[in-house]
Amino acid sequence: MMSTLPSLGFAGIGLMGLPMCRRLLAAGYPLTVWNRNPAKCAPLVEAGARQVATAAELCQHADVVMLCLADTSVVREVVFGPGGIASGAKSGQLLVDFSSLEPTATREMASALAAQCGMNWLDAPVSGGVVGAEAGSLAIMVGGAAADLERVKPILLNLGQRVTHMGGVGAGQVTKACNQMIVACNALVIAEVVALAERSGVDAGLIAEALAGGFADSRPLQILAPQMAESRFEPVKWHVRTLLKDLDTAVKFSREQGSSTPISGLAAQLMRLHGGQGFLEKDPSTLVQMYRAPGSED
Repeated sequence: MMSTLPSLGFAGIGLMGLPMCRRLLAAGYPLTVWNRNPAKCAPLVEAGARQVATAAELCQHADVVMLCLADTSVVREVVFGPGGIASGAKSGQLLVDFSSLEPTATREMASALAAQCGMNWLDAPVSGGVVGAEAGSLAIMVGGAAADLERVKPILLNLGQRVTHMGGVGAGQVTKACNQMIVACNALVIAEVVALAERSGVDAGLIAEALAGGFADSRPLQILAPQMAESRFEPVKWHVRTLLKDLDTAVKFSREQGSSTPISGLAAQLMRLHGGQGFLEKDPSTLVQMYRAPGSED
């Protein structure tokens, strides 16, 4: 039986992209995939996806092209570079970007793409991590035209439990920057809390349980505090590198807007210090090591 569902393209088969694509395939969507490292597409091809050699080829097989890429420069290259999406796109197709990018750059790229080929852009960054991607419980914050969001909302609801239209193009990225400011600062304070409990002779493994349901409770606390207390840093569910990139994006954007973010600026400095000690590709639960290691205050 022919599928009546829209055909989808997906670029970026990483920690988040892989489980998101698995859910789209499980929901019955015809899916075409591309990744800079082609080998990462293999599990999806085995599950029924079509693989193509260039990002531009996604547009030959998809009504909606989705991105989940590392940063602004990578998105720019995949969309506008040689063999990029812009060279294969047609008017009426829609790009949905799940990546976390600079809001100003997002607006510029969306305008350029529409002018070049008539393809509209939704920025739809997500929060919830790999666990949320696997469970389909992501929070998705969307910027772009309301009509474009309505067109893809049934698709997005296979990936997230909540889809919120935040405004025009770039508004999703502003919201994600706010999200990451909260998450990153939270992670750093949780690391301080666990280290303080350990130094004080308190069982740090009980912190999350003791504070559950109180005013200090949060999902990061319930996830990170036990991992930190147990030094359970594997498997890597997200990267220090990603949090640092998002903090830098938030601080840069706040400067552009004339807003002040001193706490997030300090968090970025601490995250950069930790990353510089060999933790960029490690899980943020390793932040507790900054406070355990001798001389970590330097």
